[in-house]
Amino acid sequence: MFHRIDSPAVSPGSFASPAQAQGWRPGIVSDEVAHGEIFASAREGTGAAMALALAQDRLASAGLDPLADMPDQRMWLWVQDRDALRRSGRPYRPGLPRSLRHRLIHVAASTAEDALFALEEGLRCRDLAFAIGEISGNPKALSFTASRRLSLAAERHGVPLWLVRLDARRDLSSARMRWQASAAPSPQPRWNAAAPGAPRWRAELFRARGHPPGEWVLGPGNREKLTARPEERLSEAPTGAQSKARLEGRMALA
Repeated sequence: MFHRIDSPAVSPGSFASPAQAQGWRPGIVSDEVAHGEIFASAREGTGAAMALALAQDRLASAGLDPLADMPDQRMWLWVQDRDALRRSGRPYRPGLPRSLRHRLIHVAASTAEDALFALEEGLRCRDLAFAIGEISGNPKALSFTASRRLSLAAERHGVPLWLVRLDARRDLSSARMRWQASAAPSPQPRWNAAAPGAPRWRAELFRARGHPPGEWVLGPGNREKLTARPEERLSEAPTGAQSKARLEGRMALA
């Protein structure tokens, strides 16, 4: 799913430190269909915000279809179970990326079982651009078998999936990449020190297929493409400069 750039290739199964694996772009598309998990606190809205950033960057990296008459306007799916809805709230359309606001299909499921069923059915629809799911805690319904079903559906039908695990402990999963995410202080804005800075996430990649694990700070790079830099000592955000990752996450989930 992810490739390195500007640095020697790291073959699957090899080991590299975050400093050695610093030149890769999370959104670059490979032949492998994405099925990722993001573990995050429900108090920040970081998980959904990071999932949206990864999904949007993946779409941008894919480029335009030379045979298409118009830009990609496929719908995308966001599924929440009842507890996730209670903890983080419904998506707030004006807080979503402008290009995605009118394309959202939102499903509020009563149980984790219903949410997983809706996600699996959605992944079978090739007309969806991607899917995001939010599941709270560690319900029995989200077993390794259920996770494997989601992986197979995503791979078979070509619809990427990011499953946000709210306030959950790490368990067995077939997800190709598994992240632990939290909001990171934004860099100080260039022109207005009192304004929110660019969004950044402190992200630990603790399991991956084809890429070494490590800790990175994710944020916009050149041309607003999502980039991963080695984990660094982040100072507290300057006065007036909030973490935009946390701010936008709360707006999107209000």
